[in-house]
Amino acid sequence: MEGKKNIVFGFLFLVITASLGPYMVVKLLPDVENASLAKQKVLSSLQLAVSSEFENQETLETMTAEEIAKANSEAILALNTNLNARLTVNTIKGGPHAHGNLEALLNIAVGLVLGLLTLSSLFKQILSWIFIVGTIMHSGMAFLAVFGFSWAGMLLGTGIGPVLILLGLFLMGIATFIGYKRQ
Repeated sequence: MEGKKNIVFGFLFLVITASLGPYMVVKLLPDVENASLAKQKVLSSLQLAVSSEFENQETLETMTAEEIAKANSEAILALNTNLNARLTVNTIKGGPHAHGNLEALLNIAVGLVLGLLTLSSLFKQILSWIFIVGTIMHSGMAFLAVFGFSWAGMLLGTGIGPVLILLGLFLMGIATFIGYKRQ
């Protein structure tokens, strides 16, 4: 049963990549919320200063150029901090979480279809391994790169994983055309 390893791999890989959802909620979203609150506080004080024509609210005196520049700088830094906090979450959502879940389900589907095809065992093995290696080289490397393994980012940059997945899809189309027999 050549597709069995894809089904097992798919379910195990789905557990790993789906676990990124709770990780993002528990570990990363509090940072995003804190950065967002800090941004709102700084921007509201800047807006208050602008609306009062840069008048210091405590002394009711006109703000100096240095105070205005400081208020602007604080606002820019707060915006940047907020964007950086969101970048980590968005990177995980769009990369290993979404692609990993999709490719895990794809491996499960491939495993099921391989069980229905009447093809040579060698061709089924090749198809099976193309999907497993393609998934590891694509979402697996993205998963590791997010957690700081720079070598994984370099392997991800080669583009081998997506090419293998596309090749596997193409070959599965041909294999299904050739090997799918109605009962």
